[in-house]
Amino acid sequence: MRKAILKIIDFFYPPFSRMLSLHTFRYIASGGATAVTGIVVYFIAYNFILQKENVKVGSLLVTAPIAALAIESLITFIIGFMLNKYLVFTSSNLKGRIQLFRYGSVVLSNVLLNYAFLKVLIEAFGFYPTLAKVVTTAILAIFSYFSQKHFSFKVKV
Repeated sequence: MRKAILKIIDFFYPPFSRMLSLHTFRYIASGGATAVTGIVVYFIAYNFILQKENVKVGSLLVTAPIAALAIESLITFIIGFMLNKYLVFTSSNLKGRIQLFRYGSVVLSNVLLNYAFLKVLIEAFGFYPTLAKVVTTAILAIFSYFSQKHFSFKVKV
């Protein structure tokens, strides 16, 4: 499975070979796939699962956009870790559980930043929730790349 996915990603690499290393291209492809999956899952969760309705958890009211974010985050956590570990950062010599913990720390940071950005964009600036999610994803992609490369999957020397 790994070889088949890499073959597909690598097929599209030649036009970008002068601008990006293969490693960076694979990260962008994997991250892009995870981001697109996240946006699609967010759209489905917000519009069809939650039907744009807020969710009551005990005495706490969770808005539909934030509940959709929670659903999306669970799914993309698994997909993102697997793609990063097995396709992109294969030379990392950290133990899998350390990678998972560090990856989880970065993802938790992203979830908190996602929450803050969505709150501001939707409630303060009146963005449509799915558009706010797209903007937020673009901003956090840069943060994630450097965090994963230099923290979660770093190579110990």
